[in-house]
Amino acid sequence: MDADALLARLPRTHYIDGAWTDDETSLAVENPATGRTLTHVADASPEVAMAALDAAVAAQASWAATEPRVRGELLRAAYERIVERADEFATVMTLEMGKPLAEARGEVTYGAEFFRWFAEEAVRVHGRYAVAPLGGSRLVTTKQPVGPVLAITPWNFPLAMGTRKIGPALAAGCTVVLKPASQTPLTSLLLAEVLHEVGVPAGVVNVFTTSRSGATTGPLLADPRLRKLTFTGSTEVGRSLLEQASANILRTSMELGGNAPFVVLPSADVGRAVEGAALAKMRNIGEACTSANRFIVHRSVAEEFTAGLAARLGAMTVGDGLAAGTEVGPLINADALANVTALVEEAVADGARLVTGGGRADDAGEGHFMRPTVLADVDPGSRVVREEIFGPVAPVLVYDDVDEAIALANDTEFGLIGYVFGENLGEAVRVAEALQTGMVGLNSGVVSNPAAPFGGVKASGLGREGGFEGIEEYLETKYIGLSL
Repeated sequence: MDADALLARLPRTHYIDGAWTDDETSLAVENPATGRTLTHVADASPEVAMAALDAAVAAQASWAATEPRVRGELLRAAYERIVERADEFATVMTLEMGKPLAEARGEVTYGAEFFRWFAEEAVRVHGRYAVAPLGGSRLVTTKQPVGPVLAITPWNFPLAMGTRKIGPALAAGCTVVLKPASQTPLTSLLLAEVLHEVGVPAGVVNVFTTSRSGATTGPLLADPRLRKLTFTGSTEVGRSLLEQASANILRTSMELGGNAPFVVLPSADVGRAVEGAALAKMRNIGEACTSANRFIVHRSVAEEFTAGLAARLGAMTVGDGLAAGTEVGPLINADALANVTALVEEAVADGARLVTGGGRADDAGEGHFMRPTVLADVDPGSRVVREEIFGPVAPVLVYDDVDEAIALANDTEFGLIGYVFGENLGEAVRVAEALQTGMVGLNSGVVSNPAAPFGGVKASGLGREGGFEGIEEYLETKYIGLSL
């Protein structure tokens, strides 16, 4: 696909009330593989953001009254259109975010599936009818849409984070204001184009792009007409948004940071564990909240596992995501590269042994490329263990007792996901159940699935996205007491 031709025809202004605005395009979008500007998009003011909310509020009543089957068919049509335009979506994501094209195509499949899943869930919102325990009346419950939704999405999965929020909101009968990350606005604008093409009514989905996140979302959160906030991003920002949302008692869903433990038990098939570790660590260049962050390995298999993982990661091809054969693209920007490099340098200063990698991949190009890195003999107090890495770095810690492994795994404020590898199923299940996380991959390095509930505990968030549970985040339960 001709990337330049695609960029030239992409929408670059806000999508509000069913139309593209005529705003000036002044917000630069960078290609992280080159460090150069790809294009410019509109940079919303608070007034533009408020216009998006006005449109969502105006459309709410009619959208909530729209038949569930109609809402579902529109989502199904959007799913099909995304699949038809998969090459466009994949190319745009690789250009603005950096992930290899093969991974971007995988995200198109994954992201589109949220629309298909929630198209089917739109007609399966249930209430109940029951006789009161003492008789004489009936208990009726029904589900109603929460109301207008503000969805704030991150840069690392530009399509899937949007569809994972828009899908259940529209299925439930809620209208949406979407604010994508300033680093990756093009995918969201392309998604808005698809929703427009399939006939989603004006005002039901509105998208604005901005470099001034706080200035634009703050007034929306303070407006009592907004009834729901859904956010994916850092725990630090999530805490701030929760404070703002508390003023109007907004319904909130928060998918926040992670520090995923990857526990290798003494019974593990080491080859299988290495392959699972490579998937869990290197998906999305390590820039995923589900990325394995701490490799907690039993001493009996630690040497073999570490050597195997170093060989696996060290052989991966680093380069521009559009180039054939690339397995590891660039990090999102120069700050991200500097932060991940500093984590590695500090760990080595704390006594860690560099097994492979360790710094910028100078031979990959001018962009923000980091060599896949494996560290052994890591101090549990090092920052690379305590913080979310968000890059292709795998620190290995060794343990002697399974209870020690569980304690190491749970020694964090985060609790999004954990991974457990072991062929002794009883022991593996015991460890999986003991992990203080919302999700566990048991002998699996990838667990994300639109049909499963995604979310964490502790500082990793509130609520669930996907699965049967996902639509409930956008519904209120109403009880009606019927006297006979």
